[in-house]
Amino acid sequence: MFRDILLQHETRRHFLNKCSVGLGGLWLASQGQSWGSSGPLLKDPTQPLLPDMPHFAPKAKRVIYLHMAGSPSQLELFDYKPELVKLDGKECPKEFLAGKQFAFIQGVPRMLSSQFPFHQAGQSGQWISDRLPHIETMIDDICVVKSMYTDQFNHAPAQLLLHTGAPNLGWPSTGSWATYGLGSENQNLPGFIVLTSGGVNPDAGKSVWGSGFLPSVYQGVQCRSQGEPVLFLQNPDGISSSLRRRTLDALSDINQQISQDVGDPETLTRIAQYEMAYRMQIHASDAFDIKQESPEVHQAYNTKPGQESFANNCLLARRLAERGVRYIQLFDWGWDSHGTGPQTDLKLGFVDKCKEIDQPIAALLRDLKQRGLLDETLVIWSGEFGRTPMRENRGGQQMSNVGRDHNPGAYTLWMAGGGVKGGYSHGETDPIGYEAMIDKVSCHDLHATMLKLLGFDHEKFTFPHQGAQHRLSNITKPGTKVVDKIIA
Repeated sequence: MFRDILLQHETRRHFLNKCSVGLGGLWLASQGQSWGSSGPLLKDPTQPLLPDMPHFAPKAKRVIYLHMAGSPSQLELFDYKPELVKLDGKECPKEFLAGKQFAFIQGVPRMLSSQFPFHQAGQSGQWISDRLPHIETMIDDICVVKSMYTDQFNHAPAQLLLHTGAPNLGWPSTGSWATYGLGSENQNLPGFIVLTSGGVNPDAGKSVWGSGFLPSVYQGVQCRSQGEPVLFLQNPDGISSSLRRRTLDALSDINQQISQDVGDPETLTRIAQYEMAYRMQIHASDAFDIKQESPEVHQAYNTKPGQESFANNCLLARRLAERGVRYIQLFDWGWDSHGTGPQTDLKLGFVDKCKEIDQPIAALLRDLKQRGLLDETLVIWSGEFGRTPMRENRGGQQMSNVGRDHNPGAYTLWMAGGGVKGGYSHGETDPIGYEAMIDKVSCHDLHATMLKLLGFDHEKFTFPHQGAQHRLSNITKPGTKVVDKIIA
């Protein structure tokens, strides 16, 4: 048996060695690069593989995505529906239920108007509820997209669709595509960093910041706002920096030889990750040390150094943006307002969640603007779908707490900076906020628009996989469009 395995390995090795620089070299050659038969296949795996990127001058250099995992109700925050007030407490018309899929609603639920008053704010006069008084002060810098929709009504597939362009596992995330195309402006920190709060990861898990079929060097690196930014980053007891350096040099030599013999790009990823970890020992600790900030900054963000919190993550997002991190993704768990108890009650737990995010987000936008970073930083806020205009029931019975079920038909997303129109409202839903009706925007339209702001033609920005040139905006969605109306 051992002899058979050895012969199989030799045959494979013989084939790879005879194929110029191996299959990995063929793959790299398909990306438009020319490589010699000697030396590493990829001299710097943190840099983009396509020499003609971006396609045109970008309006945004980086992205900060603020994802409210669980999906906040658009009807309590941005989508003002006075018509729904007239229907409040009445049984839902049957035509609103026919052919619809819900996560939990059964029978005939009752209509539910917004639980909070709305008003127009700023010079733009955009509608906003009283739950976000701090964000309201920045409303003229925000572009509110009210006509988002999806075809997924459960959390995990909806999150995957929003962040990877597909509702199933195995596809690269938006941050991976961005760093694949643009690389990183800071070689001492990952180009794609993820921060979580709320005590729980998103329902879709780490796949929402995975690299899918792209080289794994482009996957998101999850960091912490409390303790070491990355676990096991520091040297173990008894291991000096010089010994660590010599060890890495030896490993690099071995991996370079394996790369030349076998031609697997993932070997190069391994080298890059070792080197990045070594550099991060110095630079990550500095970047994540929010104690360096002034008391005035901490007061503005409502941060508390040493704790894991959304506020701390917002301040970290600004510090990472300053240091050239390309894609910064924040996930805040706890927005699934079904009304199953006080924590998910729109009048209780939802109110607390709004308080947790309102001041830090406003501070982040203002801070970026004052430092001259907002114009080149695309900030995005959203959930993965919307909430129903009906009050949720379980088993056909109305619950004592107030909540709404999942609604893929309509939700609100907003953007700021990075080349979008501030003080602009895009799209409309129907009179009760149930379906996107005017200027509808799909997840793929969002991706195409994000890529254009970063300097990419979404149809030309592709990667070969399983015999096709795949793209973030999804080759199975030929009607995907850039939402030019929101671009300044």
